[in-house]
Amino acid sequence: MTATGAYREAAGATTRGYGWWERRRSVALDVGLAILSALECALEGVGFAGNAGLPVGVGVVFGLLLGSVLVVRRRWPIAVVLVSVAITPAEMGYLMGLVGLYTLAASDVPRRITVVLSGMSFTGSFIVMYVRLRQSVSEQADFGPGDWYVPLVAAFMSLGLTAPPVLFGLYTGARRRLMESLRERAHSLERELSLLADRAEERAEWARTEERHRIAREMHDVVAHRVSLMVVHAAALQAVAPKDPAKAVKNAALVGDMGRQALTELREMLGVLRSDGPTPPGAAQVPLASVGRAVAAAAEVPEDGPRLDEVETLVGESRAAGMTVELSVDGEARTYAPEVEQTAYRVVQEALTNVHKHAAGARTWVRLAHRDAEVAMQVENGPSDAASADAGLPSGGNGLVGMRERVLGLGGVFVSGPTDAGGFRVSAVLPDQGVARESVA
Repeated sequence: MTATGAYREAAGATTRGYGWWERRRSVALDVGLAILSALECALEGVGFAGNAGLPVGVGVVFGLLLGSVLVVRRRWPIAVVLVSVAITPAEMGYLMGLVGLYTLAASDVPRRITVVLSGMSFTGSFIVMYVRLRQSVSEQADFGPGDWYVPLVAAFMSLGLTAPPVLFGLYTGARRRLMESLRERAHSLERELSLLADRAEERAEWARTEERHRIAREMHDVVAHRVSLMVVHAAALQAVAPKDPAKAVKNAALVGDMGRQALTELREMLGVLRSDGPTPPGAAQVPLASVGRAVAAAAEVPEDGPRLDEVETLVGESRAAGMTVELSVDGEARTYAPEVEQTAYRVVQEALTNVHKHAAGARTWVRLAHRDAEVAMQVENGPSDAASADAGLPSGGNGLVGMRERVLGLGGVFVSGPTDAGGFRVSAVLPDQGVARESVA
């Protein structure tokens, strides 16, 4: 149902009981016009009865009945015009003719019907005027106009009775249809704006959720890895302190360095969070521009994040914590898009963290492969050394989930699972975003 149909249905519901009228004032107007038309026709019926040799009462009743037809002008405008044309020879119903033609032109009746009925009304008026003028001219012996006078005056008078109501009715009908069209467009735009607002709210909520997930992944990567190494070094410090003070001092220095690195990364992350204004809670509507900025922020990757060439440093930290880890690089190293390099770094970092947590003392292999349009990484560890003490680190089960989300978000492939030798393997392949953009272009 269109907005106009709904509006009319609502209007009809509020004015139910008034027949075909939509408003009470329309009833009053039509009834008033019908009374005036009936009185006019009744007065004109007196003359008609005298000319036709009928009783005056018959002429009055005839005029009242015909004049009252105007009350149905909105429902049957064609019938009103036909009645007015029919009684034109009796010189009755001038008000009915004017109002009927106006209503007909303003209604939704096909224009060809309006033209035909308007022509019939003009022809009837012209014949009556012509006959009356011809009689008047013939009765005045001293007045001798040319042959053009009577038809020209009759045509002007008939045109004056027909053209103004028709033109005014056409203007009113066009204006009414324009207003209905504008009202319908306004309702349509209102619905579209409502849908856009709902969609913007959904996109804003999605952006906030994505941003929370991204922050959770970053916090997990920063805190889990650094703190895991700190716990491992603290355990080693506790074990060697009574026996080897020099090694204990070295381990204490490593713990301090890792704590400072963790604080630095956390401070940088919090600085990024503080750079954007907070989202007002419970906002009813979100501007589309704000939604666009929020969506862009959800996918934004800091330019100064970790890089792929820092993996060697990452492996060195694990070695310093007592892990036996080997690093191998295949292919020529090159620079990738920031999101690719940071995701690759985080995958290796989280995989090494899982080894510290769940496979203490296990031998580990880190492999990087630079290919034509992608970079691949694999972190595999052997069985855990039973002689190594468990670090006792908590695990929330979010590490593998976070790695998978990062890799799949860039269109890569992620596989993880146990190996036949009793260890665990994490593999990921990331497409080179720069090469992909050049191929698309």
